[in-house]
Amino acid sequence: MLSTGTLRAHLLAARLAGPVATTREQSLRSYRLFAARDPRATLGLSPERAWCERDLLRLMADRCGVSGDPAHVLGGDVIDPERTLSSLDAFAERLGAAAGRRAPVLFGTGHPHRLIGFYAGLADALSAAGCLVLTPAKGRCIDITTRFGVRTYRLDYVRGVALVRESEVSRAGSETGAHSHSPLPVRVALDSAAAAGGPLPELVVGDHGWVCGAGQLGIEAIGLADTDDPALFVGEAEGRVSVVVPVDDGVRSDYYRPLTRYVLNRACLSQ
Repeated sequence: MLSTGTLRAHLLAARLAGPVATTREQSLRSYRLFAARDPRATLGLSPERAWCERDLLRLMADRCGVSGDPAHVLGGDVIDPERTLSSLDAFAERLGAAAGRRAPVLFGTGHPHRLIGFYAGLADALSAAGCLVLTPAKGRCIDITTRFGVRTYRLDYVRGVALVRESEVSRAGSETGAHSHSPLPVRVALDSAAAAGGPLPELVVGDHGWVCGAGQLGIEAIGLADTDDPALFVGEAEGRVSVVVPVDDGVRSDYYRPLTRYVLNRACLSQ
């Protein structure tokens, strides 16, 4: 079993927590965009209250451990590993509860190159525990606004985890996919599941728009978020996202394997 101390050391060594690669400039830009209700930063969440940049900085200092000093505007950002560990425990508790009641679950990621292995390990364990891992709207085309204009993507699943691909990519089932913040994929998946008569997920696990989009629609959602993803932490603060784990979401994919092991151990889902 992976101990808390061992995982803490790994978080710091892999720069999943502690000083991370996400820059202070990136984080502050996201806070400005969120405060302006820019959809690139709200990720499908409609905040219940007005959040100014100072409010967001205080929230992120509390939930992630970033510096709360507004004069700190340059350099690297930081995530408190203790907050990461505490949130992973809460994340595991939600997974264990879903497994206990054999709930239908939907997994989705906007970081397929980095995080698909993390989510796929969880999906495998929940499936083995008797949960239905949903794959609605597979192959459906979705038009998403990007900085390059509107592009058409295709919803696909790899090992039970949803992702989007450029529409011309033909290798279905491969682990390539597009980086996306959009909530449209989860909305399309949920609409498809409802149109087919269900079942609907009782839990959505993922990041970016998958978590915020599901939480906005009243579905329990848990996931991972970096220091430049304030929307998920706002959703958690406002009660529409159940658990957010602060972690750098852009390191090597194999660095997330110990997190999968830790969560499954804590959720009593290790095989």
